[in-house]
Amino acid sequence: MKTSIKKEKTKKVNFSLLAPQSESISIAGDFNNWDTMSHPMKKDKKGVWKISLNLDPGTYQYNFYVDGEWQCDPSCDECVENPFGTLNCVRKVD
Repeated sequence: MKTSIKKEKTKKVNFSLLAPQSESISIAGDFNNWDTMSHPMKKDKKGVWKISLNLDPGTYQYNFYVDGEWQCDPSCDECVENPFGTLNCVRKVD
């Protein structure tokens, strides 16, 4: 009898940050090995920076990298302390 393993589908996850005065923002987390260059965000006309990522189901830690400084997501529901004594945001993908 042949059995198949059901692969969980990736989900589109949206992230945004209102920061009209900022020059550059990216998102970094354990989904991209905390690479501040791999996921730059785009600013709309209202000053909201946005990005959509395709993520596998799971729990991810992340932060925004705003003009060279780490910043927590103000809309994040859950944060955890990181080894540097600051906070990482947590996003769960079902």
